[in-house]
Amino acid sequence: MTGVEYPHAPTPAFLFDLDGTLIDSVYQHVVAWRAALGAIGIDLAVWRIHRRIGMSGGLFVQALLRETGRTLSADDIAELQQAHAAEYRKQLGSVIALPGARELLATLTEAGVRWGIATSGYAATARPALELLGLPQDTPMVTRDMVRHAKPDPDLFLACAALLDVEPRDAMVVGDSVWDLLAARRAGALGIGLQSGGYGREELERAGAFRVYGDPADMLSRLDEAGVRFD
Repeated sequence: MTGVEYPHAPTPAFLFDLDGTLIDSVYQHVVAWRAALGAIGIDLAVWRIHRRIGMSGGLFVQALLRETGRTLSADDIAELQQAHAAEYRKQLGSVIALPGARELLATLTEAGVRWGIATSGYAATARPALELLGLPQDTPMVTRDMVRHAKPDPDLFLACAALLDVEPRDAMVVGDSVWDLLAARRAGALGIGLQSGGYGREELERAGAFRVYGDPADMLSRLDEAGVRFD
């Protein structure tokens, strides 16, 4: 049969998490949370804190408090989140872009592929990362301040897809935690996992990642697996 034109699937867009996905900041967040919690008498091992990184700050605190048996008021939780932000800002000097992050984003841009950043972090701690990544301040970015709920709710990725004017089903979420991948599934997007935030391949795959890479550089070397064409 000749002369028949079939519709082509749109080029996928990419919705990137930030911490542990594009910048090497997960352990700075862990240390900042430990200091903030320690200041109010909650002493937790760093591994327990790490397992919750990537969640909404409010859910993060609630989950950790459940493990300790402590209760805090909404105002106390808000103050704890502010203390974490202050502690994290003290460590910004040690945060760097992950290997290949700048190159990955530049390659996608040059190929005409739409992408944006969706992070559970507030603008005050997230936007300085744009300079680390060599990105302009008008880079499409959705932060915690802009949505009602953060991960594992899908709001951040839905908002980022809307910002890019793409359907979530035509986007791929790139994240380093199981919370990113759960949010991706709830948004109706495919998930790509990166191990650069400390989660293992099996954990990311069980959470829904259809591909898992070591870091942005590894993903860049295999972009064809995500359907990116360089025609």
